[in-house]
Amino acid sequence: MEAWLKFQAEGVTLAIGLSVGKLIFFALNKVELLFLLVIGILTFRKQSLQRKHLVNILVWLMVILLIQTFYLLPALNQRAEMIISGNPPTTSFFHIYYIFLEVLKVIALLIFSHLTLKKHNG
Repeated sequence: MEAWLKFQAEGVTLAIGLSVGKLIFFALNKVELLFLLVIGILTFRKQSLQRKHLVNILVWLMVILLIQTFYLLPALNQRAEMIISGNPPTTSFFHIYYIFLEVLKVIALLIFSHLTLKKHNG
């Protein structure tokens, strides 16, 4: 949501918006990796019938985050740098891939939450 909102603010140029976006996405990615680590540790410490399903979801989340961290974010940063320096890159689908993976993350987290709450509520 932040990505398109910042460009709506008065006085935010494309270069400023992209620079701010790079910082925000870098920081959020590190927070996501930290949360995944914490949730992973807590999941592995618990013994439950749902643990196998929770671990499977965590593996999917880890794969998504690794793709974003080591493939998509560097590619998007490189594109942002090109635009900031006045060299517009060719068309790519990196943003679409990133958004798709974000939607998958939300779905995985909703399922993870459902299974966790289901375990605690009965």
